[in-house]
Amino acid sequence: MSSQHRASAHKEEQQLLFTSIFIPLVFVALMWLVAIFEFVTEIDLSSWGIYPLKLSGLRGVLFSPFIHGDWQHLMSNTLPFLIMGFLLFYSYRKVAFKSLLFIYLASGFMVWLIGRPAYHIGASNIVYGFAFFLFFSGAFRKDIQSIAMSLLVVFLYGSIVWGLLPFKWEISWEGHLMGGLAGAFMAFVYRKVDLPPQEEEEDDEDDEDDAYFAESGAYWMRTEDNAQMRYRYIPKPKDVHGTDTDK
Repeated sequence: MSSQHRASAHKEEQQLLFTSIFIPLVFVALMWLVAIFEFVTEIDLSSWGIYPLKLSGLRGVLFSPFIHGDWQHLMSNTLPFLIMGFLLFYSYRKVAFKSLLFIYLASGFMVWLIGRPAYHIGASNIVYGFAFFLFFSGAFRKDIQSIAMSLLVVFLYGSIVWGLLPFKWEISWEGHLMGGLAGAFMAFVYRKVDLPPQEEEEDDEDDEDDAYFAESGAYWMRTEDNAQMRYRYIPKPKDVHGTDTDK
């Protein structure tokens, strides 16, 4: 690889790293700003959450992820959102934003359709969407990188599966479930997008090319900068009478 290509790849990697940190950080910053606003003004914004089957409750589809019940609720969503948001954008760069948008809107709308008659607030639906997308991407794609990501999510946040069950009335398990379903759905939809390169297949193709050129007397000499062709004369084999065998 030439120095120009290396510089371009390094710049692309830096941009990817910046995006993977910046987007989740902006979401979390907005969550904290809303919480600080509520604390300073003593205004409760819970009524801007999702209230199922109520027309005014539809606004919560947009606003509920930024509203939390208390500081503990906010902090419990902050770190998982940052970590899994980073993993999503860094590992699945081509589908990350579309997946985030779908999880955000679809999970909120489904809660509005089937949720209990109460205000549903918090970013847990998006967190569960991230977790399920990362986990099921490993199951659907079956490549080493995706499987490793699935195992990492299980190791870090495997216990979140209990949040899908209606153990506590004050917890919106419907939001968790709808977020998880939205994330798993997007993992299935994009199971063949943004796959890592198939190194083994490329190696096999290279071997076939090398065999062809070796047979014809042409050889590839692969260098760090490019591929250069070198030729070597191979005389035709002769039979016992000294004549060419193909005549």
